[in-house]
Amino acid sequence: MKNYFELIKEVMANGSERHDRTKVGTLSVFGAQKKYDLREGFPLVTTKKVNYGSILRELLWFLKGSTNINDGLTEHTSIWDPWADKNGELGPIYGYQWRKWERFIWNESKKTYEKNHIDQIKDAIDLIKKDPYSRRILVSAWNVADIDKMALPPCHSFFQFYACDDNLDLQLYQRSADIALGVPYNIASYSTLLMMVAQECNLKPRFFIHAIGDAHIYLNHTDGLKEQLTRTPHKLPELKIAKKPFDELTYEDFEIIGYEHDGFIKFPIAV
Repeated sequence: MKNYFELIKEVMANGSERHDRTKVGTLSVFGAQKKYDLREGFPLVTTKKVNYGSILRELLWFLKGSTNINDGLTEHTSIWDPWADKNGELGPIYGYQWRKWERFIWNESKKTYEKNHIDQIKDAIDLIKKDPYSRRILVSAWNVADIDKMALPPCHSFFQFYACDDNLDLQLYQRSADIALGVPYNIASYSTLLMMVAQECNLKPRFFIHAIGDAHIYLNHTDGLKEQLTRTPHKLPELKIAKKPFDELTYEDFEIIGYEHDGFIKFPIAV
């Protein structure tokens, strides 16, 4: 995970100290990009233990279109607990926008607008299959009309697929990235999504490109990251995915093989 180490070092060396909504304070740079080649192995950080099970459950929960932590998430991971309301609801966050983006269509016979939904994930997969060289294969979570209804505005805002020969790449634009806690999850999550879509489209997953707006380190994370930088990365693991249709894949269909890692590093969550 050389690229991840480079990101940490870049922000530590060149970051500006900034105030933020959490009152913790950050070191921050604006505009960072790192590329991860999945042909070299699955990019799961090895210099600390990362709970891939939580990452996968969250991704599959998004892909169901879920917005409530009681819908198969909270019993496995507490990732979203700090933001959920008393009923477990988060509002129209990622999964809703990915699979149920609201739109209103004029019904001429009834002389009124009627609501229906756009499944952006399905549309992206269909477009890769029909027109793989399209420059319009995007999925957005940043629905301006719904931002104030969300418990947390989307950090990973939108992503784009790029097919070339028999390869498939995915580039994510993330408006705000917590380098210690969030970024290892984001890298692994979107690399998994890339592999799932590539398999569905009979393509080979190649590059995950991570473009970040505000790349930041919380000030109370610096000691832990300095410790992490003293560690030597292990060989990257492999991710195996069962040969099943995209929407039929379940948690049990994924297997991480050969994940060697150093010990867990505790980083407090800034809410």
